[in-house]
Amino acid sequence: MNILLNFISTFFLIILVTILGAFLSIFERKILAILQNRCGPNRVGWFGSMQIFADVIKIFFKEDWIPPFSKKFIFFISPVISFCISLFMFFIIPFYNKCNILNINNIGVLFFLMLASLSIYSIILSGLSSNNKYSLLGSIRAISQTITYEIFLGISLMSIIIKSNSYNINDIIISQKHMWNVIPQFLNFLVFLIASLAVCHRHPFDQPESEQEISDGYHIEYSGMKFGMFFISQYISIFSVSAFISCIFFGGYLGINNFPIACLILKTLILVFLFILIRASIPRPRYDKIISFGWKFCFPISLLNLFSTAFFVLIYN
Repeated sequence: MNILLNFISTFFLIILVTILGAFLSIFERKILAILQNRCGPNRVGWFGSMQIFADVIKIFFKEDWIPPFSKKFIFFISPVISFCISLFMFFIIPFYNKCNILNINNIGVLFFLMLASLSIYSIILSGLSSNNKYSLLGSIRAISQTITYEIFLGISLMSIIIKSNSYNINDIIISQKHMWNVIPQFLNFLVFLIASLAVCHRHPFDQPESEQEISDGYHIEYSGMKFGMFFISQYISIFSVSAFISCIFFGGYLGINNFPIACLILKTLILVFLFILIRASIPRPRYDKIISFGWKFCFPISLLNLFSTAFFVLIYN
């Protein structure tokens, strides 16, 4: 009976997260329009509120074309991998004390790092299987960017692990009972946020798919539902990474007594808005500048923060 209940709750959570990801795309377009003094989607429904349904219908009925020159199986499986990895990221988030979908509390942080590393494989496979030079360029860009930024993504998390003395996300949340990690680890938070933007390939780190340079990059040959899976997985990743940051740096579900889930959702939505605000505010830099910024600025700061955290923990313990 418990297995059946777990299956049903997991199924409904997958549906809910997918719907949230779809609505986030419309929410982002409306916010970007307001910030850039444009109208945004306003034709379908009241103030464009039904635009999401128009987009879904369009994706469902668009021709699902597979290029004849592509490696068909790998071409087909790549968006599925991308979608599944973005969902798994969400499953390790504790909604309240020791309550999450995947019961891997003791290795929660390591599991997140593993998924962040695996997420690149869907892009590599899609770029290689499309047999298109723009797709391949997008994949190569994604590989370089991920190798650069996931290093100090891991180093940033090591500082938090040293401070809380645990790989368990729930333990890290409870260790912030008196003070959120963002206060003593503010530089670390900034570095982790930058690395998260890069791992999610969000603007200004959307080099693997920059439209003006490489015509959508790794997913240029995708259409219909397969493109939709790539599209939605990016927005689910934003939700998952925002929820993870709220757990690691902002105390997760701690804060409002008797409403832990509401507290987590509120913090997550604020971070999602920050992701959108960054997209609206910062232009896309040149690709070599992105890589150089990672190695010359973020990497030394994350190392310095790791050593200083370890030093103070040794002194006070």
